[in-house]
Amino acid sequence: MLTVKTITLKLDCPDTGILDQTVQTYTNGMNYVSAVVYNLGKPKGSVALQKGVYPTLREAYGLKSQMACNVVRQVTGTYRTLQQQIKIKKSEWQEIEFAPTTMTCSFKRDFTINGDQIGLTTLEGRKIFRYFRYPYMEKYLDNSWKFGASKLVKHRDGTYYFHLCCEKEADTKEITESSTFMGVDVGQNFLAVASTTDKKCKFFCGGEAKNLRNIYSNMRKRLQSKGTRSAARMLKHLSGRERRLMTDMNHRVSKEIVEFAVQNDVDVIGLEDLTGIRDTTKTHKKRRYTHHSWAFYELQIFIEYKAKEKGITTVYIDPAYTSQTCPRCKHISKNNRHRKSFVCECCGFALHADLIGARNIESRARTVRYNLEVQGCSSTTHTGTIYG
Repeated sequence: MLTVKTITLKLDCPDTGILDQTVQTYTNGMNYVSAVVYNLGKPKGSVALQKGVYPTLREAYGLKSQMACNVVRQVTGTYRTLQQQIKIKKSEWQEIEFAPTTMTCSFKRDFTINGDQIGLTTLEGRKIFRYFRYPYMEKYLDNSWKFGASKLVKHRDGTYYFHLCCEKEADTKEITESSTFMGVDVGQNFLAVASTTDKKCKFFCGGEAKNLRNIYSNMRKRLQSKGTRSAARMLKHLSGRERRLMTDMNHRVSKEIVEFAVQNDVDVIGLEDLTGIRDTTKTHKKRRYTHHSWAFYELQIFIEYKAKEKGITTVYIDPAYTSQTCPRCKHISKNNRHRKSFVCECCGFALHADLIGARNIESRARTVRYNLEVQGCSSTTHTGTIYG
C-alpha cells in the first residue's frame, strides 16, 4: 500500500521578489485557462485542453514548459471537482478565479532537493533557496521516500513554504488474512472512542475539543459586539489560532489512536464514512457552530496516514444506525440511546453510547473481511469506502 505524507519546509528567503513574480504569472496562466474552460461550458481532459492553451501559456505568459503543463492539470482537476459538486447539487457552473498563493511543482523538472537547499524553477531559470531543516524531517529526507508533485505556498504574512509530497510503499497484511480489527467512533463528547476485536477499548479527549470551540466562539462574539479598533485588531490576532489548536489536538489524538492499535496488534482500523453528515443531520441553533466546526474529517485523515506508516489498513464503513444498534442482539431503535447511555430495549444490554458505536464499527469492519473471503478476493484492500 502506498503511503503519502506531506511535510512543510519553511523557506529562508528574505528577498521574495522572483518568487512573487513567478507565482503571480503562474496564477495569471491558471486564470486564463480557467476562462477557456468556463467558456466551453464543461470540463475538458487535460491532454486535449493542453493542445489549445499551451502555446499561449508559453509565449504570452512566458511560463516554462513544465509550468504550463502543471497549470493545465491543476485547472482541469479543479473543474472536475466542481463538476462533482454540481452533480450532487452543491454548486453550479461558474468561472473559477485563482489567487496568487500556490504553484504546483514536479520533482526533478521543477524542483530538486540537496541537503538543506531546494532548487526551484522560476521565470528566470532554476534558483537555489535554503530551507529550515528540523529533526522530524530527517526520516523523510534519507532517500527511503520518493518525492512527488509538490506545492510552493505563500502564506498571508508573505512567507513562502514548500509542501513536499513524499511517497513510500508500506508493508500491510492482506485484509483477508487479518485477525484483529478496531473500530473508531469519532464524536463531540469524546473526540474518539476505540474498541478492538477482543473488546479492549479506550476513550480519547473527552470534551476538550468542544470546550475549545466554545471558548473561541464566545470570545469572538464579545469582540464583535464591541466594534472598536482594538477589538478588530484582537480578532485579527486570534484569526486561525482556533484552527491551529484544533489541528494540533487532532494530531495528538490520532497518534494516540494508532499507538493503541499497535499495542493491541490491530491489522485493520474501521472508520465511518461521514460524507455529507452536516447536510443530513439537524441540530439545535445553540449547537450549530459546534456541529459545523467539528473537524472529524481531518482527524480521520490523520488516523489514516499514521496507520499506513505502521502497516495498518484503514477501511470506511456505512455509518447508518451504528449508534442505535445493539451489538449483542442487533436490535435497532432510536429508543436504545439516551444521550451518553445506551440501553437496549430488547435484551437490556447497557453500555456507554459512544463505545457502542465503536463496537458496531469494528463489527462492520470484520464483515468486510468475510465478504472479501466469500468473493474470493486475496489482494490487499486499498484504503477507501467499503460497505460491509
